[in-house]
Amino acid sequence: EQVEGNSLDVKEPELETEEEGRESKSTKESDSNILDVSSDYPREKHISIQRHFADLEKLANLKEDEKKPCPLCAEEKYKACYGHKLHRHLLNFHWKVSVEFEGYRMCICYLPCHPVKPNLVGDQTFSKMGAHYHCIICSATITRRTDMISHINRHVNKGETESRFLAVPAPKHSHEVLKESATDVRVLPNYSTPQKTDSYFNPKMKLNRQLIFSALAVLAKERTPIECLDAFGATGIMGLQWAKHLRSSVRVTINDCNENSVAMIRENCHLNKMKVKLNTKEDDNDEAMGDGEENTDTIEVTKMDANVIMHLRSFDFIHLDPFGTTVNYLDSAFRNVRNLGIVSLTSTDTSSLYAKAQNVALRHYGCNIVRTEYYKELAARIVIAAVTRAAARCNKGIEVLLAVALEHFVLVVVRVLRGPSSADDSARKIRYLIHCQWCEERIFQKEGNMVEENPYQQLPCDCHGSMPGKTAVVLGPLWSGALFNAGFLRRMYFEAVQYGLDEAQSLLKTLVCEAECTTSKHYSTHTPCEESKQEECGVYIKTPNTSPESFLIPGKRRSNEVIRNTNKRQKAESSAEHPAFYYNIHRHSIKGMNMPKLNKFLNYLSEAGHRVSRTHFDPMGVRTNAPLAQFKTVLMKYSTPTYGGGQAEDSEFLEDDRSGVTATVFPKDCPPHCAAD
Repeated sequence: EQVEGNSLDVKEPELETEEEGRESKSTKESDSNILDVSSDYPREKHISIQRHFADLEKLANLKEDEKKPCPLCAEEKYKACYGHKLHRHLLNFHWKVSVEFEGYRMCICYLPCHPVKPNLVGDQTFSKMGAHYHCIICSATITRRTDMISHINRHVNKGETESRFLAVPAPKHSHEVLKESATDVRVLPNYSTPQKTDSYFNPKMKLNRQLIFSALAVLAKERTPIECLDAFGATGIMGLQWAKHLRSSVRVTINDCNENSVAMIRENCHLNKMKVKLNTKEDDNDEAMGDGEENTDTIEVTKMDANVIMHLRSFDFIHLDPFGTTVNYLDSAFRNVRNLGIVSLTSTDTSSLYAKAQNVALRHYGCNIVRTEYYKELAARIVIAAVTRAAARCNKGIEVLLAVALEHFVLVVVRVLRGPSSADDSARKIRYLIHCQWCEERIFQKEGNMVEENPYQQLPCDCHGSMPGKTAVVLGPLWSGALFNAGFLRRMYFEAVQYGLDEAQSLLKTLVCEAECTTSKHYSTHTPCEESKQEECGVYIKTPNTSPESFLIPGKRRSNEVIRNTNKRQKAESSAEHPAFYYNIHRHSIKGMNMPKLNKFLNYLSEAGHRVSRTHFDPMGVRTNAPLAQFKTVLMKYSTPTYGGGQAEDSEFLEDDRSGVTATVFPKDCPPHCAAD
């Protein structure tokens, strides 16, 4: 039955049958009763719901010279006391454990409004007052605080945010406006809740957006204009930044399958004075709207499934950022992407990629993985392997430009190379990895289809011969090629400096050094001219003239020339492939020894003739081509023993810098067995 008006009509009891009456009565007596929020039944807020702590004190009527009971506790639960004691009780026992929503606090309540089943002990019946919360929206009583927060979030996700006790309804467009990179976006009240149907905006992904923008800016210098797609727009923040800063170099399309998100994207376009070209699946007519006095660029907003729009249209740049894994959209992304285009994807299913849910990784990516010290790089290689297989099914190969794995996401940026030969070359780089579980040494399996009698021989370590049982596992299939393109990263760094992307600059410096496997960190940036030089990572970088006019060459033959020149530049940019994986210096430290500082240890490895660099995957990781045995030898050579306080005072340590051997000089009164030990 639907109730109209502001009060219940009790003059027509014949509309309710006896059976419905019994059902409604049992529903009211249930502990998990949630009233219908869609009705307009007027309710008054419970006394446990207050806006300020002063209101709660006023409710208690505190007086210093008079004992007062707690308004939220039964008398048998908390006896009357003086004002200063009652103040501490209200603050610590009720206010600090409250649940906040829209400026109100739902304090915990101990009144007998939430019945608890009595406990029978012998012949006596003990009834207990249950602690509970009163929902501000539906007046339900919830016992646990975590359940109360989840209960409120369910109301918010369903749009049931209007509090029924308010005399004046909340304004419809009371949305918060956030600003990032000179772009304003209006977000919903629940913008920090990661749900598929909400216009989700995560401020922690700012670094991710800056890296993607830098990659797009580099592509915009190669050819213009380029058609780029943000397949999961949400608030539209990423597409708005592309159009606002790159302007006529890009034609931005922002897509989302949720109608509320599409409406929010249109509002944000008007907020940034952008013209909107609306193109939905249901409407064939395009509609241009908005006042674009300051910016004449037009953003196309579409409402359809991401797979559908990528099947229907071709793009030069595609970014995928779904809620979770991206494997469901890879086939569509590589179907119509143009040659030498870029596909970037952000995977947020870190629980499966970081080997916390290994069965999910096997289900989504077809990979067997375990938790290792290099699990973040393992996650990046898992995603790239899935991307390679999807591209090969469309007769396309890939060139990995960037792979970043941080706490919240795994970002992969690849360039698409059309042709079956490129697809074959990329598919050959998918291999299995042999991982020793004792010493954590690892190596990719050799190419070929022949079965080896003893695959343990491929490992550089001898753990299988010295340890009982099976010591290694096979992980994968994984991407065995390079994770970075040093030349592309240098140009990304220059774009980040040009547009003032501070957070991306420091990470790109580390990535350039990691791609070239060097420890030098001397950076300088200059304004680009026709042939300008920049010193990055100790290497002078020659930046060619990449103005948009240099790519506007009419004719098919001249266009093929541009593509061939681009291929030549990419081959020149790709330096010697960096070593695969890294070692954690703390993981392989020797017990009872003090390790050298990380930067000094990098110099020691470099002096030993190995390529070394730090890695963004692990702050204490060392990427090197040295095997684990040599890594431990150098670490042992430059480590010093650790002694207790008493022994350190009586003994002296002499270190020979030439040999790296530490000698201990014992005092004269030391027992003979100490020197023997």
